[in-house]
Amino acid sequence: MTVDGFEESSFAHQGTEHAVYRRGSGPGVIVIHEIPGITPEVARFARIVADEGFTVAMPSMFGTVGRPKTTGYALAQIARACVSREFRVLAARGASPLTEWLRALARSLHGELGGRGVGAVGMCITGNFALAMAVDAAMMAPVLSQPSLPFPIGRERRRGLHVSGEALAIVGERCAKQDLRVLGLRFTADGTVPAERFERLRAELGAAFEAIEIDSSPGNAHGIGARAHSVLTADLVLREGHPTERALQRVLSFLSEQLR
Repeated sequence: MTVDGFEESSFAHQGTEHAVYRRGSGPGVIVIHEIPGITPEVARFARIVADEGFTVAMPSMFGTVGRPKTTGYALAQIARACVSREFRVLAARGASPLTEWLRALARSLHGELGGRGVGAVGMCITGNFALAMAVDAAMMAPVLSQPSLPFPIGRERRRGLHVSGEALAIVGERCAKQDLRVLGLRFTADGTVPAERFERLRAELGAAFEAIEIDSSPGNAHGIGARAHSVLTADLVLREGHPTERALQRVLSFLSEQLR
């Protein structure tokens, strides 16, 4: 399958290989798709990033490229992730193995493009993957959009960041000494991304963590539904002044600040 306007290649690391769709020029940004895969909305976001002057690399790790999201399709991919060796959906203190492949992709992209570093935008089930990738010096702009792992079952997992304590310490040190910054996005009523998770990020990373929390409570001013989840894709409203459009613009400026 192809993605309109992107060149397809592949990347292999330690026996794992995935297709990668690429577009643009400038500093590298890895767009890590959400459940259920590279939907038209995910591809739209990737185009926006590329057209802002970045080299976007968008790997396809599950799902059917270009297939629109439906409830059944999404549930099937969640079920697949739950049994996949590449994911650990309940791990509060350890990253999914797939992050090792993504870290290698980031190092390769940085080695090719040079510059200050690369960015990564994780979403939903891959949201905290961008945090795990920040243990490497190549990663300078991790964006955690609605980071949903670990599944928030119990107090520990509601606060869980899906990284090991050692990895979190490295990220914290990089924030203190290497000007690393981390951006997070969530809707306030999204039960898959509890407020405790962002509170933990603030506690661990201090001022280096910037949170965008969009009001989706009943009666909110913009009529955002309580089930809103995908800040940069399915629930993005490209209308000036809308909170999600402002969030998109902040993501673009964050990437520019960190990578240029």
